[in-house]
Amino acid sequence: MNSSSYLSKIAEWFRHMTFWKSVFLVLVAAGLYSTVVRYAFGLGTATHLSDSFPWGLWIGFDVLCGVGLAAGGFVVASAVYVFHLDDYKAIIRPSVLTAFLGYVLVVFALLYDLGRPWNIWYPFVMWNPHSVMFEVAWCVILYTTVLALEFSPMLFERLKLKKAAHAVYNMIVPLVILGVMLSTLHQSSLGSLYLIMPEKMYPLWYSGNLPFLFFASAVAVGPAMVTIESFLSSRAFHREIEMPILSKLGKVTAVALAIYLVLKIEDAINYNLGSYLMTFNMEGMLYWAEIIAGVLLPIGLLLMPKIRESKRGLFYSAVLVMTGFVLNRMNVSITSLERHYAVSYFPSWMEISVTLMIVAIGFGGFAWAAKNLAVFPKEAAAREPAHAESYEVVVVEDEIHLGSEPSLGMGSK
Repeated sequence: MNSSSYLSKIAEWFRHMTFWKSVFLVLVAAGLYSTVVRYAFGLGTATHLSDSFPWGLWIGFDVLCGVGLAAGGFVVASAVYVFHLDDYKAIIRPSVLTAFLGYVLVVFALLYDLGRPWNIWYPFVMWNPHSVMFEVAWCVILYTTVLALEFSPMLFERLKLKKAAHAVYNMIVPLVILGVMLSTLHQSSLGSLYLIMPEKMYPLWYSGNLPFLFFASAVAVGPAMVTIESFLSSRAFHREIEMPILSKLGKVTAVALAIYLVLKIEDAINYNLGSYLMTFNMEGMLYWAEIIAGVLLPIGLLLMPKIRESKRGLFYSAVLVMTGFVLNRMNVSITSLERHYAVSYFPSWMEISVTLMIVAIGFGGFAWAAKNLAVFPKEAAAREPAHAESYEVVVVEDEIHLGSEPSLGMGSK
């Protein structure tokens, strides 16, 4: 494609300007301005970080939340390729795409937070196996590589590289197993980062169970993010939502949240947190906000069959899970440390603009892939290798009639 073709495509994109395209352009423009300031004048000018409080929004949200919100990839991939739950094959590609974009953007976000981003390659040559951060870095590097390979057949099909696509399909099972191992390691290791600071964290969030809590919450929020992605993509691309599959994922989320809740109750008992739970200071209110909004309410909603069989019910339940997850990660990384360091951190507008730009790029990347690659079941079935299983569309009515459209499920022939 020559330069004139690219220019015509860009001109056409602007001619069909919509509200969300305008929002995208504004967020990217603000983020790029903040990027220039950050790299030209340093972290001190662009952020509200300091030597006493060096980790803020870019670590708490962009990294800790970003890695967890991308957990749907390993949850769905393990269900399909390890446990042979073929009902979930219809959502494997969008789940892998979401996870791949999430991890790429996490690495991208790290370049902003590192004081010397040009040294990001140091873990490749400077090994420190006694460091939790070293283990997290290598797991993220390797799992991003695995996700790139899992995503590659969509790109190979677009480029008509059939042999390359077949080669990846032939090694998909060991790739997924490796990905599950790596994701399990670093999801829990992110919690291990905070095990070394018991005297610095507010007691409501410090626990020897932090690695297990981080892993359980990632397993819970992964399917919730798949649900949110399916709902939003069905509206954006005028396709039916896979209700029977998402309803089953709702059960997975409820079980993972229940395990997470049991661990939190165990902590409250073992660490004698009763007085802290009944102290309604800022920490106490934020703690109860994440528990009520992100754990108790979603469990109650997802245990109701009518909610799990409803598009809107599932979507709002998933949004609650995501909200509680984000609150928890931000509380662990920021709120729990503010009292010890005697600081009141709130991100600068430049920090916020960079984060919003990264989120916007994620949405834009998914939209581009959905329009140009075989991401969804109907398109994927047309391009899968001859030896792959084929699927048929099954129409299922929304039983509580909150929407007039039928729901789309996938059944194996």
